[in-house]
Amino acid sequence: MNILNMILDNDALVGQVAKQLNMNSGDAQRAMQHMLPALTRGVKRNISQDGGLEGLLGALASGGHQKYVDSPELLGQAASIQDGNAILGHVLGSKDVSRNVAGHAAQQTGLDHGLLKKMLPMLATAMMGSLSKQGASAGMLGQSRSADGGGGLLGGVLGGLVGRMLAGNQGRG
Repeated sequence: MNILNMILDNDALVGQVAKQLNMNSGDAQRAMQHMLPALTRGVKRNISQDGGLEGLLGALASGGHQKYVDSPELLGQAASIQDGNAILGHVLGSKDVSRNVAGHAAQQTGLDHGLLKKMLPMLATAMMGSLSKQGASAGMLGQSRSADGGGGLLGGVLGGLVGRMLAGNQGRG
């Protein structure tokens, strides 16, 4: 299952983001649908760089991100927003890129740009939580620090898992 579907099919998560931003679930889902592909492209770009896959796997294994999927009510807390902003900085690289992602989604959906900027850190933590949960259920996380350091065969397997989870996030219909 890809990340877009994992997040959009999680009614509790979508509902919690909508509640935090005082919007309806349909609008929240539409906004997520337009912003998540930019986040997944950023993750793909990062894991294609030297050490990127190992860095992502380390963050997934030790970051505690799964809690955002298991307990979506945490998404609106200050610590979660701070975590989400840190993820955005790593995945997108700058606040300007984050603003552009929110601006593009606002143009596509007709939703308020400011609301979408507030949604981005929640979406980033939800994405990392979904990656973490999927990796853990596949029995892959925690193994990234094995004797091969996450490279070699294990790194290829984990990279393939991450690649499959990030695949197909260009849209949903």
